[in-house]
Amino acid sequence: MELPSGRTPDDERGPPCPPELQRPTLAEAVPIWARIAALSFGGPAGQIAVMHRILVEERRWLGDARFLHALNFCMILPGPEAQQLATYIGWLMHGVRGALVAGILFILPGVAAIMALSWLYAAFGDVAVVSAMFFGLKSAVLAIIIQALLRIGRRTLGNPAMRLIALAAFLALFLFDAPFPVVIALAALTGWAGAAAGLSGFHHNRAAADPESTRIPDSATVLGGEDGPSPALVRDTRRAAVVALVAWLLPVAALWWLLPDSVFTQIATFFAKLAVLTFGGAYAVLAWVAQQAVDSYGWLAPGEMLDGLGMAETTPGPLIMVLQFVGFMAAFRDAGWDNALLAGTAGGLLATWVTFAPCFAWIFLGAPYMETLRRDPRLASALSAVTAAVVGVILNLAVWFAMHVIWRQTVSLTPGPLRMELPLPATLDPVAAMLSVLALAAIFALRLGMGATLSLAAAAGVGLHAAGLL
Repeated sequence: MELPSGRTPDDERGPPCPPELQRPTLAEAVPIWARIAALSFGGPAGQIAVMHRILVEERRWLGDARFLHALNFCMILPGPEAQQLATYIGWLMHGVRGALVAGILFILPGVAAIMALSWLYAAFGDVAVVSAMFFGLKSAVLAIIIQALLRIGRRTLGNPAMRLIALAAFLALFLFDAPFPVVIALAALTGWAGAAAGLSGFHHNRAAADPESTRIPDSATVLGGEDGPSPALVRDTRRAAVVALVAWLLPVAALWWLLPDSVFTQIATFFAKLAVLTFGGAYAVLAWVAQQAVDSYGWLAPGEMLDGLGMAETTPGPLIMVLQFVGFMAAFRDAGWDNALLAGTAGGLLATWVTFAPCFAWIFLGAPYMETLRRDPRLASALSAVTAAVVGVILNLAVWFAMHVIWRQTVSLTPGPLRMELPLPATLDPVAAMLSVLALAAIFALRLGMGATLSLAAAAGVGLHAAGLL
């Protein structure tokens, strides 16, 4: 049975839906994607929860099993999994045009908000009260990362095998500085091999293999339980993948050819490489981005990366939008233009382009095949193992941020094969530690929302500055 392409209202739609579940037109879907974009706060965990509530529970566009399969596929791709999940579901509903509408709308609010905040930061970031506000935000961001870690862990670490994969991923990153792609690839191979060998720990996710066992079965949704896309949709999708790859790489090649020593070329090549080599979404890659932007390129100070993440946490859109802030500050400082804000704007938009253009290419390249293979238990196990490894990656990020928030200095240790970074105990910042504990209490004990926690943390930073404690 073919999957409906949904390219226009008059296209073939496959088996009819129940009357209350008729497929919306693309024009009818636009306000729904806009609503999701406007509500996309809270990092990947919050954004995925919003999409599930609206698209699965409210609209019944797809079922729980198909949603989980799509999420696991996006988790193995480089780039922000929430934005790619929106793009993938847009493709399922309305083909290539649906993917573009969903994916672009998902990031537009964040692009505008981060750009405005970057201008304010560049113009007034050295003002003491602004610095105090971001000091407070950093503590709340750390608490939010820990909350995301626990949410994802509860959802994915259902048995000892998955917990062992998560632990191994964390140790590989924290103790040995292993490359992210290697960690993710090994997790996928472990999941595949475990399922092929018939090990019980790798067959825990029966929902993906048995859609009817889930709370909202695929058969009771708009998309139904079709097994693969139509030949016409596959053809259109392959063409779109080529166009997306060219649109992504052409500006990078042009800058490399025309301005090889420019900071814009550095921004384009660094973030283009990042788009290929980083997996697991924003939380999984930000530690590496921070290390490169701070230590290798000197674009930011360690605290400024946390300031940028605080911006991304308080605005809608993917957390990976912090890369726009990194590109903005790099060009603002190093471009050498008379108008530094204009240079920063160009740098920020360039970073955004080379970060998100390939996200569409990855979806267009892989989606047709993933739909065909989505009932393969070995693939489902490989994807689940990747999701478990991402928990370990996020734990590594939480530790890295905690060291840079609560301590003023860290030291790199390289005994034997180990490559790790540890804080210097004497440099503990008691005020930052206190704010971090209070932010954790606000989220886990008082159960305050992310917006309230961030606002209170920023106000606390300003208050401490007024009291002369910062």
